[in-house]
Amino acid sequence: VQPPEKPLQAEEWNKLRESFQSPEIFEEVMFNSMVRYNSPIDVAKSLLTHMAKSNGDIAYNLLLKYLALCVQQGQTSEICDVYDILKIRFKILESGAYNLLIKGLTNSDKWRMALTLLEEVKKNMTPSRTNYESCIKAASRHQEMNLAFELYHEMLANDLVPTLDILQAFFDFSRGMKGAELQKELFGILSYLRENQIYPHKTFMRSIKLWFESIPGENWKGHLTNIKDSGQCPVCNHQLEDSDLTQEEYNNLRERITRDVIHGTDTFRKTSPQEFEAFQAFVENRLPFDIVIDGLNVSHIKPRRMQCENLFDAVNCLAKDNARLLVLGRKHMLINSSNWKREIMKEMQNKADFFFAENISEDDAFLLYATLRSGQHCKFVTRDFLRDHKASLSDSLTRHLFRKWQRGHQIEFSPSADGKHINFTPAFRYDCVVQTTGDTWHIPYKDSFEEKYSYRAPRKWLCIQQQR
Repeated sequence: VQPPEKPLQAEEWNKLRESFQSPEIFEEVMFNSMVRYNSPIDVAKSLLTHMAKSNGDIAYNLLLKYLALCVQQGQTSEICDVYDILKIRFKILESGAYNLLIKGLTNSDKWRMALTLLEEVKKNMTPSRTNYESCIKAASRHQEMNLAFELYHEMLANDLVPTLDILQAFFDFSRGMKGAELQKELFGILSYLRENQIYPHKTFMRSIKLWFESIPGENWKGHLTNIKDSGQCPVCNHQLEDSDLTQEEYNNLRERITRDVIHGTDTFRKTSPQEFEAFQAFVENRLPFDIVIDGLNVSHIKPRRMQCENLFDAVNCLAKDNARLLVLGRKHMLINSSNWKREIMKEMQNKADFFFAENISEDDAFLLYATLRSGQHCKFVTRDFLRDHKASLSDSLTRHLFRKWQRGHQIEFSPSADGKHINFTPAFRYDCVVQTTGDTWHIPYKDSFEEKYSYRAPRKWLCIQQQR
């Protein structure tokens, strides 16, 4: 339905309604259409007036649609009027109405009213992330940073995960402002990125850089760089933190992964306990390995080649320095087929130990078990990010250790540009997280914006140092 361009009289609305195929939902369809076409407010208002006169009442859901149109157009006085009507007619509003009201008011000069509404929401439910973030942005825009941070901490206390957008806003709105308390809060956000292993995207990283450089009298200077494989920063020559875990951390992690992930419920949904016991015995007899390879994962690297050839290339490449390899395979690899040639499989088995699991088994548990049993020096090769296993670990410290261990032990790979070789990206020797020494900050960042906090560690860094 295309909404009318000008306000209509009662009889004109009636005529339109009668010509509509389902008159009972005419108003609802018309309002949806007005929101979609962003109709002038007076057109929508003329329909509301008509409904009020003919029914003596306007349904809640239709008032909300009118409110959505007002919010879309930033019609502050109308938003306030609708709120007054809603308040008189309905004692308690639901989250949809609050979301619209808060969004509409925070973008106006009546933004403080949104704070009152936020308090109202709290009496009945936990406000949503969007409610908090709208209020935080409004407070920041009006330079009320203490209030903005108070809301931010309240949001974290309610277990709401802030968007990168709101974290960036703090740096944008604090530019050029002085104050030890403010600085402490913004350093706190950088610590939050570190603890949760979040990598800011390029525009967020620029906001951080500009904020540092704008702090009056502090003399910070930022440079973009790539860290050397040794972990040294070419800009300030600082050595980044090591990616190794202490022996105690490692033992703790190994114990937790064995308990929560390997013997947790997930593994044995796809792997029988008998098979896993056989695998454990197999590993114990051959320890330690230097590199554990997810065979199936690697075999798909170049789609135009036979899978066994892809795996053969990888094994040849990784076995170069007499490394002890364990390849996790599947039973079907042993059957001579177009993708798995028996003679190539035989040749590979001279260079590496192979364990062939059932075709439906879960590789990750095998991969983690063999790598962790072999000790700190052992690396693993897969393109998977093992996201699910981080989720199986019950506390944040262990999850943090798991990610740190993963970054320092996962060898990633990709086909070379000409498609003839496999390029292996060595595991990080330094830890890829936000870090500081007091007068330097190093912040890894990504080129693109991904709301999903992806775990592929970036190779690009922002180095910020304080010039003394």
